[in-house]
Amino acid sequence: MNLINSLSTIFILIGTAFFIAGTAGLLRFPDVYTRLHALTKADNLGLGFIVIGISFQLTSVALIIKLFIIWLLVMLAGSSVAHLIARAALKRGIDIWKS
Repeated sequence: MNLINSLSTIFILIGTAFFIAGTAGLLRFPDVYTRLHALTKADNLGLGFIVIGISFQLTSVALIIKLFIIWLLVMLAGSSVAHLIARAALKRGIDIWKS
């Protein structure tokens, strides 16, 4: 039982680190496109690791499947919204950052 708790904690901490990295990318990156990339990639990975960590604690297979379906829907929604925001930014003439 201790191994399951340890694995759960490790996966949840990894997921939290991805959320923190996505937030840092949102605050530090120079333009809307790189910020969107940081948020969608890091948040989707972070949520995935947290779902895996929570799955170790659950005993019901139905609940685990529901969690993974929610993760899938969040990934689809996040990528769709990021695409729409980037497309709107391009239409408004917001330039891509160049170093």
